Amino acid sequence: MPKILITGAAGFIGMHTSIRFLKEGWDVIGLDNLNNYYSVQLKKDRIFEIEKIARDINYNFKFYENDINSDIWQELVGVNIDAVIHLAAQAGVRYSLENPMSYLSSNILGFQKILEFVHKNNIGQFLYASSSSVYGKDSELPFNESSSCNSPESYYAATKKMNELMAYAYYKSHDVRSIGMRFFTVYGPWGRPDMAPYIFIDAAFNKKPIKVFNYGNQVRDFTYIDDIVEGVYQLFMSKQVSPGAHIYNIGNGTPVKLYDFITCMEKHTGQNIEKEFVESQKGDVSFTNASIEKLTTLTGFSPRTNIDDGLRKFVNWYIDYNL
Repeated sequence: MPKILITGAAGFIGMHTSIRFLKEGWDVIGLDNLNNYYSVQLKKDRIFEIEKIARDINYNFKFYENDINSDIWQELVGVNIDAVIHLAAQAGVRYSLENPMSYLSSNILGFQKILEFVHKNNIGQFLYASSSSVYGKDSELPFNESSSCNSPESYYAATKKMNELMAYAYYKSHDVRSIGMRFFTVYGPWGRPDMAPYIFIDAAFNKKPIKVFNYGNQVRDFTYIDDIVEGVYQLFMSKQVSPGAHIYNIGNGTPVKLYDFITCMEKHTGQNIEKEFVESQKGDVSFTNASIEKLTTLTGFSPRTNIDDGLRKFVNWYIDYNL
């Protein structure tokens, strides 16, 4: 069977992507350091879920608990890997304001290790996670991949822009072909507990107040996890991508006001959430909106899950997992 390496396999997007490729007939090698940025138990439970599905469908999932800055790459040299999807990173815009060194280590030096591995092992397909945060506040709406993205609002955003530049340089100097994927605010089952959608659900069921930044006027292109993974898979499978270092948005394309998102959350949880309306935080942008024309033109895919359906599924999972 063909083998794919997925870094960040214990992460939110990494878990769902691993499962998708297993179901499509790939043997999956997962790599993750299981750091404690958020619940390690949640990450372990995700790996358990991947392993369970792999057993059920009789495909192989091999997991390595290692950091991308470790010597794991020497161990993987002898493994016949056909493709790499790099999703491991130090996440979090606000955390990057206080802990920039962890972003330098993981998002820059770690990405360099990935590029070298792909280059030296002649791996033909290489996709990696970028972020909508690279657009900052100065990009025109809707966010288009041709934007220069030279005004990041956070160090996290700067590292993701740097990844894109590094990938481009490796194409020019070593012919390493790549696809960078700018993900827009992802939510859904097995989501990250440090992100707003999970925080809101948790607050609803545990009677905790939430801070609503920018007084609820922020607008986000919330994208359901299944649509993110479908976008990844369709980009991976596309035969129309020419050689190069390409960038694609993967978002819903239908932005939602934060206050409306919370109201929909209250509907599906059946709970009223106590809200404290506050100013925006450093690193935040007021509006995100993905142009998905480039993705749709290439693959024919456009997201299918609206906020109402997505939040209903997310809340149902939260109840099953936590309550």
